[in-house]
Amino acid sequence: MKFSELNLPSSILEALNKMGFKELTPVQEATYPVIKEGKDLCALAETGSGKTSACAIPLVQKIDPNHNAVQALVIVPTRELCIQFVEEIHQIAIRTPIEPFAVYGGFDKSIQATKIKHGAHILVATPGRLMDLMYDGIVELGDIKCVILDEADRLLDEGFLEDIEFILSCIRHPHQTLLFSATMDDKTKKLIDEGLSNPVHISLISKRATPKSLEHYFTLVTRQTKDKVFLDYLQKEKIRQAIIFCNTRRGVNKLHQAVRKKVRDAEYIHSGLDQGKRSSIVRRFRAKRIRYLIATDVAGRGLDFSHVSHIINYDFPHIEQYTHRTGRTGRMGRKGCAFSLVTKRDLPTVRKVVQTTKITPHWFGPDPLNEPPAPPEKRQSRRSPRNRRPRRPRH
Repeated sequence: MKFSELNLPSSILEALNKMGFKELTPVQEATYPVIKEGKDLCALAETGSGKTSACAIPLVQKIDPNHNAVQALVIVPTRELCIQFVEEIHQIAIRTPIEPFAVYGGFDKSIQATKIKHGAHILVATPGRLMDLMYDGIVELGDIKCVILDEADRLLDEGFLEDIEFILSCIRHPHQTLLFSATMDDKTKKLIDEGLSNPVHISLISKRATPKSLEHYFTLVTRQTKDKVFLDYLQKEKIRQAIIFCNTRRGVNKLHQAVRKKVRDAEYIHSGLDQGKRSSIVRRFRAKRIRYLIATDVAGRGLDFSHVSHIINYDFPHIEQYTHRTGRTGRMGRKGCAFSLVTKRDLPTVRKVVQTTKITPHWFGPDPLNEPPAPPEKRQSRRSPRNRRPRRPRH
């Protein structure tokens, strides 16, 4: 279905055309009528499926720009997602008087308070900073028409359940609640039962948990060969843009020092950097002024970098994190490549990833997953007592 068939206001349709949006993605097509009708929604969708715009487009239509109050609330788990979400709303609403605004920790709260008092119709927030502003009397929720919980499973993984329950309890009047998640566990089900009213359930999670346009490559390395194999790959592969994942901040710092000596346009990001620097790096990466971004999982979930052609797992992650990391490329039908450096210790996890996500693994070199198990080592027989050398006496 095309956006031109939705009978959208001309201001929104013109903005979508400028953004290059012509046809709805499956998640947009499935959820748009539900959101437009004002029903509560629980939507399970793969990363990179277009769910930000899926709720942002009908959300903008719900706002009365003549009423100077926060009318919609979007809650996300991280500052980076906060910035990304508000930027997309801004692009969709750019030809309207509607004002979206983001609030998150690590930024001057007084400046945020001034902006909200001056006028904000849609507030995108991380839970902690939102509650601070509520306690200070800056944010009032009496005019809320719609609440969106984005990346709900991650919100709960990071311990925000009680905060979200408190925020929702402060909205006592009827309103619409939309929940988007990549997975469904007991905590998410509890939040749905308590926070949503007769929600429509939509699942767009396919049996294949990673995009079909994404190819997965692996190579077996040792601790001694890892850096050489990695740097050779960077120099031989045609990479438009890549995110290179390490499991720790220390690993990111160490790898950045090694990479910057061999290649240009490399930067790094992790939670140890101050917010200003992190935001600057994200903007430069989106503007394609950075070619290689070395990162912890702070960049592994939810962030949309449309130009990324390669995801490289320098350190191999846990099963669920593999899907989130590699989902930074191959988005919206674009082709992408995931390349993982694997040690023998990682092989059991790699095997589970392949089985769980139904991916087709391509190996540089022999495929260790299909090699027959090595025969057990023969135990050396002990010498009989009569042949055993006598022990030297201790003095």
